Amino acid sequence: MSTQEFQIHITEPGQIAVDVLAARSGLPKARIKDAMAKGAVWLKQRGKEKRLRRVSTELLPGDTISLYYDARLLALTPPTPIKLADETQYSVWLKPAGVLAQGTREGDHCAMLRLAELALNRQAFLVHRLDREASGLMLIAHTGKAAAALSALFAEHTAGASVIEKRYRVEVRGELPSAGQIDQPLDGKAASTRFTRLSFDAERQCSIAEVVIDSGRKHQIRRHLAGIGHPVLGDPQYGEHNADPRGLQLFAVQLKFVCPLSKRPRDYRYQP
Repeated sequence: MSTQEFQIHITEPGQIAVDVLAARSGLPKARIKDAMAKGAVWLKQRGKEKRLRRVSTELLPGDTISLYYDARLLALTPPTPIKLADETQYSVWLKPAGVLAQGTREGDHCAMLRLAELALNRQAFLVHRLDREASGLMLIAHTGKAAAALSALFAEHTAGASVIEKRYRVEVRGELPSAGQIDQPLDGKAASTRFTRLSFDAERQCSIAEVVIDSGRKHQIRRHLAGIGHPVLGDPQYGEHNADPRGLQLFAVQLKFVCPLSKRPRDYRYQP
């Protein structure tokens, strides 16, 4: 079932959000309340738009309220992420495969930002992304100051500066060389991926490798490895003959940097 979109421009005062949406969509109020709690409703007010979760919100003339209703998505129950560290202004989590970094127009209850926000009862700000299909370490900020400082670190890294160390473990098809570096530009921008083979299984014809990226292009590791004929196992988008019932075999296993807030070194690790 595709997403049903309802957009309502408010012209009369005194209207309540849940009533307006139920009347326009024809959906029961219980479903509207569930959709609101899961982030599928947006309110545009004075030119600014944000998710609206409070069902009793009184709307004002000039407001626009929107519902993006995807019954399949709203019925999903996300796997529970594991909190690895809580540094108060930011936290580090083990993101399960299948969980988005942040929500979409249709909802955010299956996204790491919202899951962390609910678990810690604090605001959550996106600092960096991890592919939906991948699992591993993800850092989330809880104050605007931390978000700005940490985002700057990741932005420098994406531009090629060695201010943060990001390591991954991958399992790929075929016998990967013992070590190598891929410098194929992606999306018109420089991109560098370095790998070291850890093991090779001759029977299964697959290799396990440690990967370090010196930039952060979209799907960089997956695209680079597929480009040299060694696609990541379980990758649904890149490569051929690399299906795997376990899902994408790409794990973010290390984040190492000097905290811009405390000036102390941080080294977070995960062993798949």
